Formats: sequence, C-alpha cells, structure tokens
Amino acid sequence: MQLTVQVRPYYKNGLKGIYPRIAGVLSSLNKSEPDDSPSLLDIVGRLDRLLYDLEGNQPFRKIFLEHRQQLQKLHTEARAQMADWKLAEVDQLLYRMEDIFDDIELELGRI
Repeated sequence: MQLTVQVRPYYKNGLKGIYPRIAGVLSSLNKSEPDDSPSLLDIVGRLDRLLYDLEGNQPFRKIFLEHRQQLQKLHTEARAQMADWKLAEVDQLLYRMEDIFDDIELELGRI
C-alpha cells in the first residue's frame, strides 16, 4: 500500500474567475485539455511545456520566463515537503506560488 498527498485546486469560479488572463492563455493553448481548472502546482509542473507552446506569443512567454526559476524552485520544494509529509510547509510554499501567479496576472494585464 502507498499513501499519497494530492493538491486539488479550489477556485470558487474556476481558474478563470481568479486568474482570467492566465486561464485564457492556458485554454487557448490546450483546447483538448479536459481540466479547465488545474492547480497552480500542476501548471508549474508543466511550465516547460507551456513555455514551448508560447513560442508564438512572445509577450506572454517573456512574463512566464521571468518567473520560471522561482516557480520551479517552489515546485521542487513543495514536492519534497509533500514526500516528507510536511504539509504545513507545503501550504506556505503554495501561498508563495499564488503570490507569483498574482504578479503574473497583473503583468499580463499590462500587455
């Protein structure tokens, strides 16, 4: 048997309700994506693919690239803390990740 920890998103109005610009970018890239409200942890886990898909949209890609290293560091730390069952630490890392996504959403609004 194996115990696992899973991060599930909770958005009252979906990802689009809290991050409409980010959700718009994701939905335009992933028409076949069944999950229209992935967790921020899942988005960061697929960040390299997202950046590749954003090749044709340089302004959006540039914004995500500016935050890439910090987001990936938080993702790695969160996964390590999850493996060690340090869930309070994971919670704090996820809040820091949210702060970065708030910044990205604001920057996307300036384009």
